[in-house]
Amino acid sequence: MLRSDSKELLRKVMARFVDKELIPRAQEIDETAQFPMDMFKRIGKMGVYGIRYPRERGGAGGNTTLYCIICEELARGLMSVAAITAMQCLMGTNFLFHYGNEELHEKYFYPAMRGEKVACFCLTEPEAGSDLGNVSTRATKTDEGYVIDGMKTWVTNGPVADFYTVLCQTDPAKKFKGLNFFFVPADTPGVKVSKPFDLLGTRTTLISEVSFNNVKIPRHHMLGQEGRGLSNLLSILSEIRAMTGALAIGLQRAALDDSIRYAHERVQFGKTIGSYQLIQAKIANMATDLEASKLLVYKATEMIDNKVPCLKEASMAKYFATEAACRAADEATRIFGAYAYSMEYSPQRYYRDNRFLLYGGGTHEILQTNIARWAGL
Repeated sequence: MLRSDSKELLRKVMARFVDKELIPRAQEIDETAQFPMDMFKRIGKMGVYGIRYPRERGGAGGNTTLYCIICEELARGLMSVAAITAMQCLMGTNFLFHYGNEELHEKYFYPAMRGEKVACFCLTEPEAGSDLGNVSTRATKTDEGYVIDGMKTWVTNGPVADFYTVLCQTDPAKKFKGLNFFFVPADTPGVKVSKPFDLLGTRTTLISEVSFNNVKIPRHHMLGQEGRGLSNLLSILSEIRAMTGALAIGLQRAALDDSIRYAHERVQFGKTIGSYQLIQAKIANMATDLEASKLLVYKATEMIDNKVPCLKEASMAKYFATEAACRAADEATRIFGAYAYSMEYSPQRYYRDNRFLLYGGGTHEILQTNIARWAGL
């Protein structure tokens, strides 16, 4: 376990970066609806992308708790940048790190740690979201390696990625045991990327479809043992859900801070609106939700760091914290009143961005079903 002062030092460094460099540009970045490459590279130079990986392999030697602190602080500034960072630190590079050979590490992993290459994770398909047993993107074995055919959708960083980690089916008869991850460079012939989706929120987190048509890759581009794709995905599922909860905490903090500031400033009927009990009730509920979210999320990260199985705890943390973020964003728009309807004020962005949190890492309908089962139903 890392010392608490390591956590506090990292939080102070990230908070200073967010306050001085990200928040002042948040509205500008959001309005461009373009990938913030300058910010992406700036974060890479800080060594953030390697936070989960050992120092001897180009990382920072941290753990899941530190990773989630980074995600939380960045989400306090701008959810889009936090989501891009979360992808680069975990899903986009994890299987490359664990199962890629030294050649792939030199050409792709180390540059990704420095922010010189953008990583991407291709999981969802038009007919396979929560139902991964229905994955139809096929990797057919040949004498030279594999040929990949199929399409992925809702691919974060898809339009700007330099490489993809792609979940494929190698043997439909084996169903889940036929699933495997493959490494595909973006410039491989047969890879085609759609134009970015026009999104409600997280406007600069570019998301697209990626199709694979007779894409030929060598055998060593299979990431992990054959038939272990699903179990390898499950090995990081708790991290993905805890990370999503941390993003939600960041959004809650931003919504609460802005709401308190505005409640101190806005005067109606001769006094600030913060002196009215109904506004106080909203602030109290937001603050309580925030504290509960922190306890749930960082309990899960401590369990992960201590190698204690915690899929239930991480799922509860993701479910509660993201629902709380939706409540916080809604309350912020009510506290700001009509000003929240203006694109010049931040609550509209929190209100849009919080929807992003509901889908990644498991829909809440799936999570509620699993939580009910774990509870004994």
